[in-house]
Amino acid sequence: MVIGIDLGGTAIKLGCFAVDGTCIKSLTVPTPQPATPQAVLAVILDAIAQLDPDNMAIAIGVGTPGPADAAGRIAKIAINLPQWQDVPLADWLEAATGKPTVVANDANCAGLGEAWLGAGRNWQNFILLTLGTGVGGAIIQNGELFTGFGGAAGELGLINLYPHGPMCNSGNQGSLEQYVSAIAIRRRTGKEPSQLGALARQGDGSALAFWQEYGRDLGVGLTSLIYVLTPQAIVIGGGVSASAEFFLPTAWAEINRRVMPTSRSDLQIIPAQLGNSAGMVGAAKLAFVKVDSC
Repeated sequence: MVIGIDLGGTAIKLGCFAVDGTCIKSLTVPTPQPATPQAVLAVILDAIAQLDPDNMAIAIGVGTPGPADAAGRIAKIAINLPQWQDVPLADWLEAATGKPTVVANDANCAGLGEAWLGAGRNWQNFILLTLGTGVGGAIIQNGELFTGFGGAAGELGLINLYPHGPMCNSGNQGSLEQYVSAIAIRRRTGKEPSQLGALARQGDGSALAFWQEYGRDLGVGLTSLIYVLTPQAIVIGGGVSASAEFFLPTAWAEINRRVMPTSRSDLQIIPAQLGNSAGMVGAAKLAFVKVDSC
């Protein structure tokens, strides 16, 4: 078995997985605050000792909230974690545990998880878009994760939507994330996405109008991704996707209006299936790939 780890800003999720994807045991621990690299390493090592006391796991995969280098050794940056820049996390974990370790972006891990055991199982070419606190993404091409030169491709939430829009932590201005993330929804409405979803289900006119506007923004962003990647499917995950029934029709309308039929032939937009475990599952898949390549 291997260990898959999903490092988040508030929680760290770990699981032991068999080669068929069965989760043998899982554990969630709070992310230390402040989440400096050394503090996070200490918490992860303690959690691994709890999760696998008999030392049976043969490899470790870790998803981090930011890009990793192409070799899967270094967490290059994590915008929302302090002091996370060029952190050699794989080296640290290998030195402490003796297990081969690989590091990847958490959204890429989620995409791998959905491709392995979730909504992407039937597609060789799809993109995952996670609509959560931020907006993450992953690109699966010909059944494999695409990370581009240097390992940082797939930052789908950072594409430009409106050039004079709000500033993004990435340094971009008016990125897709600044319009369709949970943080953006709070800024735009003063309400939580779940509140707006509940209001829409009650027939509240202002909430329904907001979700239509949200769907238009999402559809415009997806238009750019579709033209570049022509995926078979777009898998939508993250907490905001719970209100998809209110915004996907408008998003589809934008796509149909803006995208030539040749670029959206048989395109499907489908919900993610693995929920909050997707990143952990994908990290485990990475660990198995790491073992196979050694």
